[in-house]
Amino acid sequence: MSRIIVFGGHGRIALLLAPLLVARGDEVTSVIRNPDHVEEVEQTGARALVADVETLDTAALSDIIRGHDAVVWSAGAGGGSAERTYAVDRDAAIRTMDAAGEADVARYVMVSWIGSKADHGVPEDDGFFAYADAKWAADEHLRGTALEGTILGPGTLTFDAPTGRIVLDPEGHGEVSRADVAAVIAEVVGNPSTIGRTIRFGNGPADAALPIADALHA
Repeated sequence: MSRIIVFGGHGRIALLLAPLLVARGDEVTSVIRNPDHVEEVEQTGARALVADVETLDTAALSDIIRGHDAVVWSAGAGGGSAERTYAVDRDAAIRTMDAAGEADVARYVMVSWIGSKADHGVPEDDGFFAYADAKWAADEHLRGTALEGTILGPGTLTFDAPTGRIVLDPEGHGEVSRADVAAVIAEVVGNPSTIGRTIRFGNGPADAALPIADALHA
């Protein structure tokens, strides 16, 4: 049994992730900003914790994280202003990494995106630039810490039914269901072989996809 804290606990992926973790015996704390979402989050079997990561400093985040075995960052500003995107997707994410270090919680799983690279190619005048830039900065910060980090880069998210199968580093087949992303997180968080890796994936063509656990060990 592991104690896992999930930031962005009311997100669509997190709502699918929590029941997977709970079903295997893990204790899940889902961090949410809106108290109106407590009931829905707790229906997944997780414990809801209302806290605004955008405003909490590193010390306060460390208090929240302390006592857990792993951190999953699945939060995001969800578009909108570039200022808030940087505040959440970059700055708040980085504070949780620093806080995890202070709290002696080494395992950290970052849910990023498939194109998070230094040369992501998104022009500065594109509305998506702030997200691409913020995620890359957060990913790079994680790589520079002493945390046992894994960066997940799912492709374009869909509402398709889960397949239980993925392709790593897909070429032109980067779409992936949110349910399969949740299953990848669940597999990765307790899998030491994924520490230090950046894993880009999609559902891929059916004839190339492998069961999630097999693909991650390939």
